[in-house]
Formats: sequence, structure tokens, C-alpha cells
Amino acid sequence: MSSVKSDVALPAPPLLIGFPADRLRRWAEALVIPIGALAVALILFGVFMAVIGQDPLEVYRLIWKGGFGSSFSWQNTLQRAAPLILTALCVALPAQAGLIVIGAEGAVVLGGLAAAVTGHALGGGSPLVTQMAMSLAGMLVGGLWIAASGALRHFRGVNETISSLLLTYIAIALFNHFVEGPLRDPASLNKPSTTPLDASVMVGLLPGMDVHWGLVYGIVFCVACFVLVRCTVEGFALRIVGGNVRAARLAGLPVGALILGSCFLGGAAAGLAGMVEVAAVHGSANASLIAGYGFAGILVSFIARHNPLAIVPVAILLGGIAASGGMLQRRLDLPDATVLVLQGIAFLVILTAETLYGRFKVFQPRGAQT
Repeated sequence: MSSVKSDVALPAPPLLIGFPADRLRRWAEALVIPIGALAVALILFGVFMAVIGQDPLEVYRLIWKGGFGSSFSWQNTLQRAAPLILTALCVALPAQAGLIVIGAEGAVVLGGLAAAVTGHALGGGSPLVTQMAMSLAGMLVGGLWIAASGALRHFRGVNETISSLLLTYIAIALFNHFVEGPLRDPASLNKPSTTPLDASVMVGLLPGMDVHWGLVYGIVFCVACFVLVRCTVEGFALRIVGGNVRAARLAGLPVGALILGSCFLGGAAAGLAGMVEVAAVHGSANASLIAGYGFAGILVSFIARHNPLAIVPVAILLGGIAASGGMLQRRLDLPDATVLVLQGIAFLVILTAETLYGRFKVFQPRGAQT
């Protein structure tokens, strides 16, 4: 049998079509628009500072110095970035399925409480086993709490943004009830807290740095989630659900399982953040755990456009801004919460900038420009 040679050219593999020019355009758009939005936010914040009688350039200088100007500043920034990385994943992972979940704060406080109770119960055992049990407890409780929002959305049609926010207030109320009531350490007088963890089960510092291992946990979690979302069949199916849930159902994809799984995994990340805050910073579950990391993670995720890898540098940037609040207070007699004004302005500008994607011809594929 003679072979037949075809003159019809085979199509290029999908990953090679338009590469590298078209992909570079998309990457450039994903960088230029958020950076431009942050620049606009800084300008608006500078106008606000000028209105209240402060020199904007001096404010910017102190923000840079307080967040990134020295080795001490960098370590303080990385310390603050660690929980932001994990709480941002609580927004980014459900967003892959088309859900806007903003309840990471609730998962943080309940995850931290579960970790504190587990650490106290297993305090006499192996430190490594106890730390692993604390991590699993925090991740399980945080995951189940956020999965509740996904379940309400999938089975009852309840808007996940509203339900996750309301569940956050319920979580904080439960946390306060247990910390100030049944789980309160009798020795904690002025500041109610659970029984302090044994020093042997505390999460230590990175070698040669004043930064705890929670930063590494967050980075590893981000890399793992990026691989899951971008390089696996399950991640591809999840993105199909996020793009068009009706098409996903017609294709026979398990929409409910994918939604619940993404919410559980995101909540597990936030619960791990609570565990790290308890076991590396506070030593017990107390009111200091309600620090707003879950809400700041929303801004981190939106600036990163829900990309797990992009979350890391964005969290470091916002961690540096948060770390500079003390310097603004000492040098310019401004409230420590001044940086929250900058974060709020940035969030509004970033949301507005979402309407700009796909509008600039320079970033569009060559075929779409004609």
C-alpha cells in the first residue's frame, strides 16, 4: 500500500499560535493596566494629603522608607505579606469559578481558633505532629466555612458575595463568644484569649531573618494553586465553569463539585493564615487575630487579577504600604490608619480599571487589530 502525501498544512498547536507576539501583548496588558491604576491611586492619595496640609512627596518618601528602605523594613513587610498571600488565595481560587467571595476574614479567625484549640489539646506530643495537626485543623475549618458560601450559591442561588460577607460577621461573633467565654484562659484578664501555646509548637523564623515560615507556606500554596489552575484538567474545567457555567453543564462537567472544591481550597488557605498568625505571632487566639487581613486580601487578589503567582509580589507591595503606617504616625503625626485610605483609593481605582481590559488596540492580537 503506497503512502499518500497531503499538501494540506496541519494547524499549529494551540499553545504556539500567536506566540510570542500575541502572548506578550496580553502579558503587557495585564501589567500596564494595574500599574497604571496604582499610579492613579497614588496621585489621588497625594491630592488628599495636600488637602489636609501634608507634603505628598514627603509622604511617599516615608511610605517607601517604612516599607522597603532598610533590612528591618523589608522583614517587617514580608512578615505582613505572609497572611495577605494566603487570604488573597481565598478570593482568587473561587474567582476561577466565577465567584466573588469576600469572606476570608471569617475563615482566618475561625481557622486560628481551631489551630489554637488543637495546639493546646496536643501540646504534650511531638511538636512536628502538633504543628501539622494545627495546620490541618485551621485549613479544615476555614475551608468548610468558605465552602458554605459556595454551597449556598450552587444549591440555593444565594449571592456568594453577600453570604460570605455575612458569614464573616457570624464567624467573628462566634470567635468572640468562645474566646471570651468557654475557651478563655483565666489568666488573661485585660485581653481575653485562649490558653497560650507551648513554645515548642510555635512556628519558627526563617534562618537569619525576623520573618516566620508562614511566608514560605504562602508562596508554596500560591505555586501549587497556579499549577492546579493552569496545568491540570481540573483547573481547566474550573476555568470553563468560571467562563460559562451553562456551557460547563452542557459539557457534562461536575459544576457543583468544582465550585465547592475551589471555595474549600480558598478557605483552607485563609484558615492556614489564621493558624500561622496564632502559632507564629500571637501565641494564642485573641482579638488581635481580627486584623483585617481577610479584607486586605480582597485588594491583593483584584490587583493580581486572581493570578496565584501574581499574588506574591502584590502582597509584598501592600505589606510594605501597611508597614509604613507606623512611620507616618511618628514622623508626620498622621493616624496609623492613613495607609487604609490609600488602600481604599487603590481598590476603587482597580475596580474601575477592570473596564479598560480589551479596549486598547495595542494590546489586542494582530488579527483583532484589523
